[in-house]
Amino acid sequence: MLDQIVSSAPVFLLVAVRCFGLIMTLPLFSSRSISRIAKVALCAYMAYFIFPQVSLVSGPYADYASFISPDGKFNLGYIFCLIGEGLIGIILGFYINIIFAAFSTAGQFFAFQMGFSAAEAYDSLSQVENPLMGQYLNFVALLVFISNHWFQKLFLSGLLDSFKSISALAIVEHNQELMNFMLTALTHLFFNALLIALPVMATLFLINAAMGILSKAAPQMNMLSEGFPILMLTSFYILTSLLPSLVNLFTSSFSEGLNEIQNLFLKLGGQIK
Repeated sequence: MLDQIVSSAPVFLLVAVRCFGLIMTLPLFSSRSISRIAKVALCAYMAYFIFPQVSLVSGPYADYASFISPDGKFNLGYIFCLIGEGLIGIILGFYINIIFAAFSTAGQFFAFQMGFSAAEAYDSLSQVENPLMGQYLNFVALLVFISNHWFQKLFLSGLLDSFKSISALAIVEHNQELMNFMLTALTHLFFNALLIALPVMATLFLINAAMGILSKAAPQMNMLSEGFPILMLTSFYILTSLLPSLVNLFTSSFSEGLNEIQNLFLKLGGQIK
């Protein structure tokens, strides 16, 4: 196997670059707490098993045959192919990040209402300042993602299917479809975030309205000091009650997201009209 890798190093590098683009943008793996040496080793490990299934004779990688000579030499077009392969991996990881961003955005929607708007901390997953409730939903989603073996499904199904269906040249030919796909994904992001946050936001709105009426009816009551504990306790009670439904929603979001990315690669590869 090592002799095959050395003799076909340009093809192996194409596979490794796509794997590296995915690892560097995928949630959890893209965290700075994970050593870059470990990321490179994981990319090489993944490429080691995927490489034998890639051929320059048939399949999507046959488009690269003109850039690589039989003796292993390559030209400038091969460099652009490497960039395109990295872009495909980034698209995969970025789309999974969009799915996770929906859960984080949902926490931001109702964090202000429940009094946690100023309680922000550094989120190691998204590497930005994020409200505590956004981090809470993000960690729950990540736990569901890991416990349901979605990382394995992404690597064994999503990534492997991408090598069987699409090349970097197809991205250039179907750039409009890719743009429409990303815009649709962003639309689903806000839709899913609003769907998750709507029960909490509606309940907190009713509580705020009731406290406003009480403060007008009895101005001597200090509703500000009593309102925040009520809002926080009610929010946590609703989240705890809805946790099984949220887990099902997270699972369905991951399943639909992986199916969408597979359909995109099939369309770009010309296998679905």
